[in-house]
Amino acid sequence: MTDVEATARRFIADLWNARREESAYELIAAECPGLGGTGPEAILAWHRDRRTAFPDLRYKIVDLVASGDRVAVRWRAAGTQAGQFGPVPPTGQVVSYSGVTFLRFDEAGLIADVWSVNELFQLLQQLGVEMLPPV
Repeated sequence: MTDVEATARRFIADLWNARREESAYELIAAECPGLGGTGPEAILAWHRDRRTAFPDLRYKIVDLVASGDRVAVRWRAAGTQAGQFGPVPPTGQVVSYSGVTFLRFDEAGLIADVWSVNELFQLLQQLGVEMLPPV
């Protein structure tokens, strides 16, 4: 296992699943863009927001590919909506959805960029949100 692969696995295990926020300061570079800013706090802000909506959210790594200073992680997540999620009030609904997260590492081995895509439409459907095309 490469260093970047091990760091990517720790990022998901510590931050996403175990809520070890102190690990963000060991894994994330100060220039890493996040929710409304840069660095560990900006990345943590996104996770805190998601955890407010889904306190029991858990991620499982389905596939992980590392090459040079890049890692791609395909994951599956599941959790119960117990808090506000965007405009959707708490539903108590259990959801399950997939996504992919791409990480780029700097020369020090810290995460310098995080970019994710996920099945947000599927997640919203599971929460009962009706999506109608514009007229």
